[in-house]
Amino acid sequence: MNFIAKINVMPKKEILDPQGKAVRLGLENLGLDSINEVRVGRHITMQFTADTEEQAQDKAEEACTKLLANLIMESYEFELEQV
Repeated sequence: MNFIAKINVMPKKEILDPQGKAVRLGLENLGLDSINEVRVGRHITMQFTADTEEQAQDKAEEACTKLLANLIMESYEFELEQV
């Protein structure tokens, strides 16, 4: 079976996000001053094959924990879609 994992990786709340701060300041300079906080992360889509949905979950989890997210500074979540 073919699957697509839609993965979001974001900095943890406790970690400063200088890129998010820069975006917020840029938005403020454009007149969008009611924005309190911006956090910048990554969105990754990954297409792969697996025999079962459970194996697909395991593959996506392994990809996130071993490569896609720095677990010290980032958190992740993903959704699986069968295609």
